[in-house]
Amino acid sequence: MRLCLFSLIVMGMTNLNAYGAELSRLSKTELKQKLNRLEQVTLTADISKLSQNDQMALRKIILASKYMDDIFLRQVWEQNPTLKSKLQKDDPSLLALFNRNTGPWLRLDHDQVFVKTAPDKKPTGAGFYPEDITKEEFEKWIKTLSKKEKETALGYFTLIRRNKKGELIQVPYTFAYRQYLEPSAKLLEEAAKLTSNQTLKKYLNLRAKAFLSSDYYDSDVAWMELDAPIDVTIGPYETYEDGLFNYKAAFESFVGIRDDQSSKSLEKFSEELQHIENSLPLEAKYKNPKIGALAPIRVLDLVYTSGEARSGVATAAFNLPNDERVVKEKGSKRVMLKNVQQAKFDKVLTPIAGIALNASQKDRLSFDAFFIHILMHELVHGLGPGSIEVDGEKTTVRHQLKELYSAIEEAKADITGLFAMKLLVAKGVISKEVASTMYTTFLASAFRSVRFGIDEAHGRGQALQFNYLWDEGAISFDKKSGTFSVVEAKFPKAVEKLAGVILTLQAEGSYAKANALLSQYAVIRPEMKKILEKTSHIPIDIWPNYPMSTGLGE
Repeated sequence: MRLCLFSLIVMGMTNLNAYGAELSRLSKTELKQKLNRLEQVTLTADISKLSQNDQMALRKIILASKYMDDIFLRQVWEQNPTLKSKLQKDDPSLLALFNRNTGPWLRLDHDQVFVKTAPDKKPTGAGFYPEDITKEEFEKWIKTLSKKEKETALGYFTLIRRNKKGELIQVPYTFAYRQYLEPSAKLLEEAAKLTSNQTLKKYLNLRAKAFLSSDYYDSDVAWMELDAPIDVTIGPYETYEDGLFNYKAAFESFVGIRDDQSSKSLEKFSEELQHIENSLPLEAKYKNPKIGALAPIRVLDLVYTSGEARSGVATAAFNLPNDERVVKEKGSKRVMLKNVQQAKFDKVLTPIAGIALNASQKDRLSFDAFFIHILMHELVHGLGPGSIEVDGEKTTVRHQLKELYSAIEEAKADITGLFAMKLLVAKGVISKEVASTMYTTFLASAFRSVRFGIDEAHGRGQALQFNYLWDEGAISFDKKSGTFSVVEAKFPKAVEKLAGVILTLQAEGSYAKANALLSQYAVIRPEMKKILEKTSHIPIDIWPNYPMSTGLGE
């Protein structure tokens, strides 16, 4: 395989003097400033307890994961490989910024283009659809398809292309990306032969098979059942990159070493899922009386990421799979990336809180509250409406909300996760110490997320929540100090109200209500803008370096 992503970043960072003004739309100073917005941190884990065979398997898994970079590069924009090749040859400084964004558009700046030869506007459908396609054309074409053809066209694992006549056609991922999926699958099978852990062996073999068939159901179930010291998530999952409809899944990989003690301590939260579902501020007819039985929580120290997971803001946790069939039948798994979260808390959230929070509440910040809210965010992703019925037809929230889905779903997970925390404080599952800091930590974290940009799903969803809670009187602004604070007496009720609004529009599959909510609240108001300006010197996020990948496949 080509140079690993880490090597390219280091090469770009160590050659900043080799500034190529010919291709860059940024000045040398601007380029350096854009790179410095993500603070480099080293992420690793103790693998001394792994057997020699498992350590060898880990290396194979990392090598297999590197192919996700090749695929995602093309999923962002079909012309990315050509442009990257030119930057590798002519402009190593610009290459570093290209790699962080997986393309020539700045993810933290509303997709502003920074390479002269690239289009001003990032294709809305990324590399999943023809660049000239419109929503109207796609939806008209869908109506001409058989039921089976329609399912795959709307599904996660097919590209939409044009034939020689200009007509829309489907191309399964397994054919479109075979040159990368075949060697990746081979490495996964080799890793499976090395490990003695039967659940890891099963998952790796089934995922390798899925790469060559585009049928991921069995391997998703095997991933749910994975119980191994090496924890790996590899394949097409999130749909954030599909700005046209949020239908198409992007390839990525997370490789980590399980923290057994922390994972054990969080098992109690899995037992509360039905209680949380039953207590949601939502009409009973929309609730699931029996959620999937499998709801494992894994805490990992991350050692490698690739593809969509290695682009822009670093993922702190995730809840998968996204296949509604698996979630309904089996449940979903939550993966907490502890070393990533600690780095974000130390490098970003704590200094932001010192500027954004009122002096009377600055000391009410805790990593435990930050960590548990991220956990609850992931837990409630698997709760509430998923498979729904609209006008007598079975469908999903994702299909009904289209390109608005990701922002609404992230807002739902945030606010409903906070609602769930209050429930669990009342039951004694969450301590009073965490309860005393959870609202102020949430408020400080709102500024952290909005700094990602309101074109990004998490940032847009967080802006929605912040302004809604502010309008409900749950957040107050001190004009004299220019800081914000939590109004304890009003916060819980406002949280419950917003959770109910979002859950209900999801249950109804109402695109119109989702659009109205985002249009009204997902904005940057002047008071927040001033805070964002004051925190401009603080890194927006972290950029992980993975020493365990050094020397592999370079």
